[in-house]
Amino acid sequence: MEQRNQTMVTFFIIKGISDIPELQAPIFFLVLFIYLFTLGGNMTIVLLVCLDRHLHTPMYFFLANLSMIDVCSTTVTLHKILLIGLTGNHDISYLDCIAQIYFFGSFISDELWFLTAMGYDRYVAVCNPLRYTVIMNQKTCTLLASVCWALGFVVIIPYAVLVTVFSCYRSNIVNHFFCDLVQVIKLSCSNTSVLETLFIVEGAVLMALVPFLLTILSYIFIITTILRIRSSTGRRKAFYTCSSHLTVVILLHTTLVYQYLRPISADSLEYNKLLSLFNTAAVPILNPLIYSLNNKDVKSALKKRLLLFRTKK
Repeated sequence: MEQRNQTMVTFFIIKGISDIPELQAPIFFLVLFIYLFTLGGNMTIVLLVCLDRHLHTPMYFFLANLSMIDVCSTTVTLHKILLIGLTGNHDISYLDCIAQIYFFGSFISDELWFLTAMGYDRYVAVCNPLRYTVIMNQKTCTLLASVCWALGFVVIIPYAVLVTVFSCYRSNIVNHFFCDLVQVIKLSCSNTSVLETLFIVEGAVLMALVPFLLTILSYIFIITTILRIRSSTGRRKAFYTCSSHLTVVILLHTTLVYQYLRPISADSLEYNKLLSLFNTAAVPILNPLIYSLNNKDVKSALKKRLLLFRTKK
């Protein structure tokens, strides 16, 4: 159903990942598996960090926050596909669409800033190991986490506000599996130049470029310090503490650049959907895998909890 040249939209229609009827059931079960795996993996990290005193360190504190963000962002985007699979209803109310745009953007921004904070934590750990506990104390970690959460939710407010002033839409069919800001902009027949400019300037600078440059700056100091370590064992140990974080940073920033930091008119809808699916599904799955499979402390804490659980049974 399309609504052309209308002055007000009360709902949108989420097209989904595919129009092919035969693929709806496989897509539903695939998304359900991805969501449950993401939820289980990230909540396991959160619980382990909360319960195991050996993980009560700044690095794992930030990792637990990152895992919570992954759970929230995945829930915001994938829940509509699951609802479509269960009910067959593709409709989403106007307010729900705006809320989805706001919260998805907030959680992505939060994740980028938390990765920056984790980069700073690794910089202090490698470059100032003797002062690490003094610099990265509980007050500093709490302050950094609060700023990261606040930044994510504040910088997205102008986008949500500007979308609400759009007075007409060419269509109410969103060719995506959630209310993505770029796709909603493309549907509007209102003047979107202010929002597009804000998207490029603030989105590229405050949400992407600044966190990326700060993270890279941390790693320039880290690599410089590692190269000054004389023993190869010491260099490997220092790099090992940063490898998981660096992998996630490169993965997330690369996909976001390809997905969003291109001219909107040049977007390929199907390509954009695939990248969005990777960002919203694959990256949150990879985060716990990367951090747990490559981390002795997390694996040790998990084994300890499983052993304790079996003993109680």
